[in-house]
Amino acid sequence: TFVKYFIQYHNFPSEHHHSHYGLRDALSIPSHPIMFRTSSLAFLLLITLLENSSAFTTSLLTSRTTPNNHRLKPLKALDYNDPIVGEEFAKVQPMSFEEVEDELLNFGIPAPPTMNEMDVKLMLVEMRLRMSGRMTKDGKPKPKPTSFNSKFEEALGTKPVFAELYEEFKKMGDHNSQNVAAEYLNDPVNAKQRYGKDYAGLIKQIESALNAKPAVKSPKIQFNGFPANMGEMGCKMTLEALGEIVDFVCEESEDEPILRGSVEFESVESAKKAIEQYDGMDMGMGTKLELLSV
Repeated sequence: TFVKYFIQYHNFPSEHHHSHYGLRDALSIPSHPIMFRTSSLAFLLLITLLENSSAFTTSLLTSRTTPNNHRLKPLKALDYNDPIVGEEFAKVQPMSFEEVEDELLNFGIPAPPTMNEMDVKLMLVEMRLRMSGRMTKDGKPKPKPTSFNSKFEEALGTKPVFAELYEEFKKMGDHNSQNVAAEYLNDPVNAKQRYGKDYAGLIKQIESALNAKPAVKSPKIQFNGFPANMGEMGCKMTLEALGEIVDFVCEESEDEPILRGSVEFESVESAKKAIEQYDGMDMGMGTKLELLSV
């Protein structure tokens, strides 16, 4: 608009007029000094306005591309030996790149084009942990709670298959199934009396989910709960009895006298055997062993 009026004011011809009078002639130094100062000042103002508007437009486009509340930051160093990270990564790993990208966009974060597929998936793992409140401000996943307010909360925290089933109810907006599941966990006797007739199939589905083990699709598993007095070598030999080991990482917990880490077997079958034999076993430390496929 400013350019339009500037041209009109100085009688610059538009592109629709056929005239030999051009911009070069318009910028020639006029004979009157006042006219010269006015023309020069207006032209300098025009150039300054164009430069500033260009910078403003670039800034505006940038701010629209990346929302202020979700500026991209470098990924935190996730602890891959942490069962919480492994559990979430196991859910993200089979997803396609497009699915991961779409979910990140739902959080308001575009996947950087310089990142490879694995880094983008790890970014989604971090975002899920943060948005669900399972990651602290320092970037470390929150430890699993050892005490719960109800049987229902305990099942959500310790029974991954049941937790997935309950999440499906939430996604579908099936409030009836959510209520039945919660009541059945907290008071199964009364829940069966109230819902046993109309929701018999749902109750069977809930019971199956509570007793089911997550599917083992990888030769790598994470473990938590072997007694610390076994030592790293003793822990490795115990697991090695189930099959040849390709990779093994083990450390002692800072909070409890237990060992935690990961092991990768040569075959998926060996990983299945390890989970079937040791997952949920009481090793006499007051806690049960946890083995999770990742």
